Amino acid sequence: MKLVWIQGKRSVEEAIQANRHIEKIYIAKGSSKKRIESLLKQASRRKIPCYWVPREQLDQIAKQRNHQGILAQVEAYEYATLEECLQRAKVLEEDPFFLLLDGVEDPHNFGSILRTAEATGVHGVVIPKNRAVGLTSTVAKTSAGAIEYVPVVRVTNLKRTADWLKEMGFWIIGSDGNAEQAYLEVDYRFPLALVIGNEGKGISRLMKEKCDFLVKLPMKGHMTSLNASVAAGILMYEVVRSRNFNV
Repeated sequence: MKLVWIQGKRSVEEAIQANRHIEKIYIAKGSSKKRIESLLKQASRRKIPCYWVPREQLDQIAKQRNHQGILAQVEAYEYATLEECLQRAKVLEEDPFFLLLDGVEDPHNFGSILRTAEATGVHGVVIPKNRAVGLTSTVAKTSAGAIEYVPVVRVTNLKRTADWLKEMGFWIIGSDGNAEQAYLEVDYRFPLALVIGNEGKGISRLMKEKCDFLVKLPMKGHMTSLNASVAAGILMYEVVRSRNFNV
């Protein structure tokens, strides 16, 4: 069994609640017991060993100092399959709603996207195996626990995956600043996959060609683009609005 470290109070608590195998928890000496009382109780119920160690030891393991004084060694996150994500939508009796992340490399962006994806009911997030961030400890911490609940699929070829989804009845919609249609002009009440591009380059040319629609977000200021996680969040909530309110 492969083990990895995750950091931060919220991430560790969500891992406990999701029944992920946890080998041990490290807590920085001097941490407020009141602040982590609920975590200690949950760990005790699961019989997870907790150790109070010097903060410097946590800094060395995490290689950064934003771990909030808590680290846990857990079973590595497993990637889901496309079929499992489709089954998730079927069980919920909902039109499938996927995200295709075309080369998102910043773990903080990825974590934020996962957090919004969990909140908006995304059934699966698909990432490419190469030139993209995977399920790292930073992603886990930034997602504030959402990584435990949103299936992530890692594929060799995102373009072939888009073709496969089309064969399954999906519409592919990409976000692009040069698109003719605004994001509010599209109906999202069907099986769909939103394509979110790389932080600097946007959606690749070949992935744009796979999209049935390209939509843009209005930009009235001097900036020409939004952060990838912000753009993804706006589009995800537009899908929720469109589906829940039938407009």
